Amino acid sequence: IFLNFYIENKKNEQVALSESYIDAKIFIENGKDEKATEVLKSIVVSKNDTYSVLALFLLIEKDFIQDKKEVLDLFNHVLENTKFDKDIKNLIIFKKAIFQSNFVPEDELLNSLKPLLNDETVWRPHALLLLGDFYLSKGENNKAREFYNEILSIKDLDKEFYKKASIQIAFTNDD
Repeated sequence: IFLNFYIENKKNEQVALSESYIDAKIFIENGKDEKATEVLKSIVVSKNDTYSVLALFLLIEKDFIQDKKEVLDLFNHVLENTKFDKDIKNLIIFKKAIFQSNFVPEDELLNSLKPLLNDETVWRPHALLLLGDFYLSKGENNKAREFYNEILSIKDLDKEFYKKASIQIAFTNDD
């Protein structure tokens, strides 16, 4: 009986979150951005492995939260309180790093990307490319070149990564 109650309760929670997410999208369509933001934030903190992430990404896409620290706090909440498959978690880590790459110091960006850099994940080449581009944008060509060369040293990688890294290395040689 308890197991059936638990399963039914979880199913009802999922339905309620999906309805809230749809409500938020309707609020957006009707120009009620404040109400949509409120609903989406409540979904983010719900610890649901599907709708928390969808709500967070919609908040970011629509630029509903101006405070970057608040967005980073929401990213951290999702990463720390929601159970994900390893690849999904790594994707969220990567999206967080992309978000913060324009305004955080180098050490904070490196720290965010550490789980991707220290593991043989499909997101590692993406993280290396992001860091190479980060340093290139700062005019630190030697550091950028290191990350691009690391991409070139990965075996059996999609050819597009090799191509992008090679092109970016050519930009670093212009100094």
